[in-house]
Amino acid sequence: MPIYEFECGECGERFEELVPAGTERAECPACAAAGAERRLSSFGVTRQPTPGQKRRMEDRRGTDRDGARQRFKANLAKGRERKPGP
Repeated sequence: MPIYEFECGECGERFEELVPAGTERAECPACAAAGAERRLSSFGVTRQPTPGQKRRMEDRRGTDRDGARQRFKANLAKGRERKPGP
């Protein structure tokens, strides 16, 4: 059974309901009116690129990823130098 989004014509309440497939109307939980109509639901979309997409974008732009890697390694080495040995 799918979850559909409904909007009540009486009170304007929007709600989701688990109903049989193809159901066009449902009862409003706020005002108990029987004429709540099914609405087109939106869904969440992330705009963040995946790691693979990031790499391809960087390759197209000519961004040098190795610079960040070298800075990371240099900072890691500095951190090791500062730690007193046993």
